[in-house]
Amino acid sequence: MKNNEPKIVEKEKIFAEKLNGRFAMLGFVALVGAYLTTGQIIPGFI
Repeated sequence: MKNNEPKIVEKEKIFAEKLNGRFAMLGFVALVGAYLTTGQIIPGFI
């Protein structure tokens, strides 16, 4: 028998996941910007 009650997620976890996603998007934009300006995937590494 399955439990059909909706799961309750804490507001702190929702906020943490949104913040994590925003930082990931910021990192991706920084990666693309570095590639476009320097032509290197990791500037200074190679």
